[in-house]
Amino acid sequence: MDFDYSSRTRELMDRLDDFMDEHIYPNEARYLDERNAGQWWPEIIETLKPKAKASGLWNLFLPDREYGAGLTNLEYAPLCEIMGRVMWAPEVFNCSAPDTGNMEVLAQYGTAQQKAQWLEPLLDGEIRSCFAMTEPKVASSDATNIECSVVRDGDQYVINGHKWFSSGSPDPRCRIFIVMGKSAPDHPDRHRRQSMILVPSEAAGVRVLRRLPVFGYAGTPDVTGEVLFEDVRVPAANMLLGEGRGFEIAQGRLGPGRIHHCMRLIGLAERALEFMCRRALQREAFGQKLAEQSVTLERIAESRTLIDQARLLVLNAAYKMDTVGNKAARKEIAMIKVAAPNMAGRVIDWAIQLHGGAGVTDDFGLAFAYANSRMLRIADGPDEVHRNQIGKLELRQYRDNG
Repeated sequence: MDFDYSSRTRELMDRLDDFMDEHIYPNEARYLDERNAGQWWPEIIETLKPKAKASGLWNLFLPDREYGAGLTNLEYAPLCEIMGRVMWAPEVFNCSAPDTGNMEVLAQYGTAQQKAQWLEPLLDGEIRSCFAMTEPKVASSDATNIECSVVRDGDQYVINGHKWFSSGSPDPRCRIFIVMGKSAPDHPDRHRRQSMILVPSEAAGVRVLRRLPVFGYAGTPDVTGEVLFEDVRVPAANMLLGEGRGFEIAQGRLGPGRIHHCMRLIGLAERALEFMCRRALQREAFGQKLAEQSVTLERIAESRTLIDQARLLVLNAAYKMDTVGNKAARKEIAMIKVAAPNMAGRVIDWAIQLHGGAGVTDDFGLAFAYANSRMLRIADGPDEVHRNQIGKLELRQYRDNG
């Protein structure tokens, strides 16, 4: 692969860096103040969205030129990394989960009516959305366990189920849920039992029971919720792609979503390393700068190595997705989904340690960042599932070749 960024990517990187310097970093304290004041959806984000849109830094994640910037995964990777340096920044550019994945689903699988009703306002940033898949009563790392029922009744579907960690569900701007449920429980192929269906948030029977904190934080950065669907009726036209196609859609959705998380984590780890280096040069203990102590030098060196290793893995996965497709690149995607959160967690942990007591406060955002990286070892599939897939794919080549 060519490791050099295209001229278009470099131009967008420069513009993004300028926007971050002018609008994002100076407002980190305001974001925290608004969150601490009980604003679960800080006003500063809505204030900055029009500026990002006017700057042409909007919907950068979508590869379809009809709806987005038309960038490849490899072109988008460094942009996503820049946005990831501040966890709430991607939403400013309409590039945050779960909306990114939901927009990709609607763009790829939605009907003309579904696109007009839901995709267009999402693209414009007028509404937000939710992806409801995980359930509290089953091990959802195996999505075939999902029990939420989707039953056809004439020209409608009836949905009954209990979901949690449903990203964006408590957000008052959330207008549409993409719900994964079981529509054919007796189908002989267990991967054809599930469907995905569009459920408006105002539909009768939809109840958001609570917000789910992550390590005590409101969200990292997306606010997730626990949701109950009780005899929820939606038109049959709300079915996505067709009955039994839920896993097909999930694979199309989760591939880009997973790599986006990893791209952002590279940026988050870079920011933690930056804080570590600046702190080490400023603070003195036992008669010398922290930067002069061997343990600090080792951790800085190891952090630099780990970040660069993870970045190259991410770029390789992006390249494979662009050239051979998401399915053929599933091993590379699984590898980065394991590597990036673990890398970020280690680097952020070392940064916390170097900051001492300040590291576990909100003053530097490191505790918040650590919570995010730790959660991402579970979200979008836990490490164990991805490692199993990597191992099986690695063994397959030897089985196939005898």
